[in-house]
Amino acid sequence: QVQLVESGGGLVQAGSSLRLTCVASGRTFSDHGMAWFRQAPGKEREFVGAVSWSGAIINYADSVKGRFTISRDNAKNMVFLQMNSLKPDDTAVYYCAAGESASAYSRIYDYWGPGTQVTVSS
Repeated sequence: QVQLVESGGGLVQAGSSLRLTCVASGRTFSDHGMAWFRQAPGKEREFVGAVSWSGAIINYADSVKGRFTISRDNAKNMVFLQMNSLKPDDTAVYYCAAGESASAYSRIYDYWGPGTQVTVSS
């Protein structure tokens, strides 16, 4: 089992930055690919970014490329999502997930955090 808890969400204005943190506990964190997904009201959960266990492979959704950066610290069992130039369309609950690889497909992730709300006002 891997337990995940996200933090760092909040209410910000468009153009601002936020840094989300996901802390993992339980099974070996460094064995897992880690990802961030988000879900806006009335919409399906969508992929944001993912990083492989070593950090060598990183993928992003086209909608966040150039604005968001995913990283991880295996020594601290943490994964981060640096979000810059935030837009109102980025408003969603952001979820951290752990799985077998750094995939954009939610079904490969076995463990999920409860989520943290990000609200971007115009």
